[in-house]
Amino acid sequence: MRVGIVCPYTWDVPGGVQVHIRDLAEALIEDGHHVSVIAPAAEGAPLPPYVVSAGRAVPVPFNGSVARLSFGFLSANRVRRWVREGRFDVLHVHEPAIPSLGLLACWVARGPIVATFHASYAGSRSFSATASVIMSALEKVTGRIAVSDAARKTLVEFLGGDAVLIPNGVTVSRYAAGEPLPGWDDGEVIGFLGRMDEPRKGLPVLLEAFVLLAAERPSLRLLLAGPGDAEEVLGRVPAALHDRIGLLGMVSEEDKVRAYHTVDVFCAPNLGGESFGIVLTEAMSAGAAILASDIPAFRKVLDDGQAGALFATGDPASLAREAAALLDDPRRRAKLSEEARTAVRKYDWSTVARDVLRVYETVASTAGVEEDDSR
Repeated sequence: MRVGIVCPYTWDVPGGVQVHIRDLAEALIEDGHHVSVIAPAAEGAPLPPYVVSAGRAVPVPFNGSVARLSFGFLSANRVRRWVREGRFDVLHVHEPAIPSLGLLACWVARGPIVATFHASYAGSRSFSATASVIMSALEKVTGRIAVSDAARKTLVEFLGGDAVLIPNGVTVSRYAAGEPLPGWDDGEVIGFLGRMDEPRKGLPVLLEAFVLLAAERPSLRLLLAGPGDAEEVLGRVPAALHDRIGLLGMVSEEDKVRAYHTVDVFCAPNLGGESFGIVLTEAMSAGAAILASDIPAFRKVLDDGQAGALFATGDPASLAREAAALLDDPRRRAKLSEEARTAVRKYDWSTVARDVLRVYETVASTAGVEEDDSR
């Protein structure tokens, strides 16, 4: 099957949707399908052979984050040419309800179109200003996927219709084994992976909890990975603790795996706006003992606390108490690790990609995706 996948966010800045699309594409390619992905990308950014650049993206505040989107005449022309030359059996757009490539692809194409909805929103303002524009594109979609109950609820409430629920996937084998990072084998280590300058990722909550813990645990250190301003991060804790915080910045896939295998406790202190939690499934695949904020998406992925501990969202004192309890109980950490490795199997791409392919097969017809000459 020839599949065209549309990524709304810039490829060269890591994010959950980009990881989802990358792993789906590679799983389908490994299964023998022809896959092409179009995505925004900075000029000269290294891209896998299956990714086509739609031009650079611009940062836009969206859903408590900063999304880097591509939307305009140049992007539309590149999407149109990609659709025309791809001769796809199915076009798969991600997040078509935001002003980016997915919306453009729906406008310029006709034929079997599948849309995946990742995000969840607390209110309707995200859609109200552009509702009519969005609906003009979504009416061309023939199959809908939601990655979580939260994303599905958002779709039903604000856009209408329904979707089949297929969760985010993870390549479990990629994270299952890894050598710890050098220099982190002494003492206790709590880890964090995410965009450090994005408030909803909750790093300030973890930093405040670390200050509470550090006074009682002189061997405790914090390992932070992800983009962000190191000086701003260190400015949130007393100078005496700076040498107990490791800032890795952007990490390679190999070092990310090693980081998961370095920590005693992996912490996801997110405040909300998450519909799933790819970072959790990666950590689960590595067998990390997880401590996460008690938001609905995380609670579901962690099987109501069976595969990872939960703390009161946004509460540094609660985080500190739960982290201390885990650090003091290696048997409980081992049990959570075992439960995590078992629970994550249902999210492996070997299963998830097959479910996505069934949706493709359902909507596909003898006529493939073509350029819409009416536009």
